[in-house]
Amino acid sequence: MLVTGAGRGIGLATARAFLDAGWRVLALDKDFSAFDLSPSASLAAIRFDLRALGEIPGLVASLGEIHTLVNNAAVLYCEPYEAIPEEHKREIFAVNLEAPVALMEAVAPQMQARKSGRIVNVGSVAAFTGHPDLWYGASKAALLNVTKSYAALLGKDGILVNAVAPGPTLTAIYEQLPASRKEAVMKSVYSGRVCRPEEVAQAILWLGAQCPEYVNGTTLDINNGSYPR
Repeated sequence: MLVTGAGRGIGLATARAFLDAGWRVLALDKDFSAFDLSPSASLAAIRFDLRALGEIPGLVASLGEIHTLVNNAAVLYCEPYEAIPEEHKREIFAVNLEAPVALMEAVAPQMQARKSGRIVNVGSVAAFTGHPDLWYGASKAALLNVTKSYAALLGKDGILVNAVAPGPTLTAIYEQLPASRKEAVMKSVYSGRVCRPEEVAQAILWLGAQCPEYVNGTTLDINNGSYPR
């Protein structure tokens, strides 16, 4: 399986969950400074910058069989809407949306040939409501829409395309938020605590390896009340 943004947070927890379940894991990130897993016959660390969209097809072709793809890598900048630089907007959409689409397009042919495969996109509750980081919320909303579109395109070939939408989770993205925003979102969380990356990883493992084949085109909320629906 291939998981992006695997150097830390949800991606690292997902790599560990699949390893523990007996899978061979391809962990992709541009920064492995916080990576605490040891490369082995079951684990390869791949340094790659997802902003290099044109290089994604060649990368995937070089990796061999990929039975599950987890699009986890994401970018968020805590900047005022009127002040966010154009290059940050472009990076958000490149990493959060265009790269996942490019990866899905690249792995789809081999999954179609096998008549099996699973893709899990990591969205966010930011997709469901107005969000202070407008471009981040927009990119996540688009990713969830793409999830449904690809489920429709690939479902006839036995490929499952689903997503998770975590609420406040203890990741680098969460840590950079201002204290006022953390306090505001935590007021509605039923348990009164931040989600652990391992909890999101278990949901990703279920969708990427264990869920019934009739679960397709859905988004699994992991929000604990942070966004009641």
